[in-house]
Amino acid sequence: MSLPPSVRVFFCLAPTDMRRSFDGLVGMTRSLLRRDPLSGHLFVFRNRRGNRLKVLYWDRTGLCIWYKRLERGVFQFPSGSSGTDVEISSAELMLILEGLDLRSTSRTKRYSRAA
Repeated sequence: MSLPPSVRVFFCLAPTDMRRSFDGLVGMTRSLLRRDPLSGHLFVFRNRRGNRLKVLYWDRTGLCIWYKRLERGVFQFPSGSSGTDVEISSAELMLILEGLDLRSTSRTKRYSRAA
């Protein structure tokens, strides 16, 4: 899955009932995350056990859900502050989907323009 840099990824920190479909996840995106589900960004939801993820997004013609269930093990979720969601990069989402623990990885220093 390759995403343009303009797409943001929001990871819902609260466990979600995976029986929710389009309308339920849209409602959570609006009420719990306080974000627009038609923005084109990705909204990631997880179940309580941590072995299932749903990604909700708008592709300019309709809503889409991407769903992944692990047969063994659990996903390693990003930690966040006291908020309801945390923004992660698309690269971090790919690492989570591949089973890597973000807490055990380190980011190398990159150039940043001085303010």
